[in-house]
Amino acid sequence: MVRQPSINAQHRAPLSIERIIEAALQIVDGQGLGRLTMRRLGDSLEVEAMAIYHHLPRGKEQLLDGLVAHVASAPAEDSPARRWQDVLRDWATAYRGRLMAHAGVLPLVVTRRNPVALTATVASLREVMRRGGVAEDAAGVAAHTLLGYVIGHTALEVRGTGEDGADRVVDWNARFTAGLDLVVGGVR
Repeated sequence: MVRQPSINAQHRAPLSIERIIEAALQIVDGQGLGRLTMRRLGDSLEVEAMAIYHHLPRGKEQLLDGLVAHVASAPAEDSPARRWQDVLRDWATAYRGRLMAHAGVLPLVVTRRNPVALTATVASLREVMRRGGVAEDAAGVAAHTLLGYVIGHTALEVRGTGEDGADRVVDWNARFTAGLDLVVGGVR
């Protein structure tokens, strides 16, 4: 069956990778990763699913990589007027918020092999530390450690686990801040 163009087709933005990724993100955020199909995505965009393949020739694999890149790529914005530790704390807090806002994509961030998605993020963290006087090797290790901490903490938070075995409600904000202080404070 060939779908007839909708009346709104002439008023909608042209199909682009950015528009496809945003629509996919809306599906994942609203319905979960398991509900993301090319057909559902096409319906959301008011196009045939096959039209998506024009922009994403590798199909769903490329779409999933795009989702990871869109959510996980968030370079730190350095400011010479601020202490590098404060820049890293602000970045970590904002990155945690970004991951929480798109928690449906978090399993992909954790499990998919997509090193390009995090390259700019890690490089920016390393550069913030280098500007603050941290040696290159130490800054590289600390950048990966900080990124791993934020992603790992957020994954545990989304799961809602009280992994310390305590029979109490976990204050995720306090736990995040305490861990962040340990990570950033340990950078030399």
